[in-house]
Amino acid sequence: MMTATGLLLAGCATTGETPDSEPTPIAPSGDCDAAPAQGLLGQKASSELGARTLELTGATTLRWGPPGAVFTMDMRPDRVNVHYDQDMIVTKIRCG
Repeated sequence: MMTATGLLLAGCATTGETPDSEPTPIAPSGDCDAAPAQGLLGQKASSELGARTLELTGATTLRWGPPGAVFTMDMRPDRVNVHYDQDMIVTKIRCG
């Protein structure tokens, strides 16, 4: 249990930065935008294509969608889903 004095002291905590120091960079949001990756449709699924998809979409997580796969319905703005057919050809790229 925190006392009133403890609460007051907690409010005095610092980040360790001095006024003259550079601000800490903020990590990219990782929000996905599938539009720039639509040019990858029709290509063969591979680790290189996965890396390129992440780069183009800005997503931080990639989920492969093999034929007949069942997906959870959880929406993640940082994830891109790459669906492919039995010949490993990419058929759909979506965020979520």
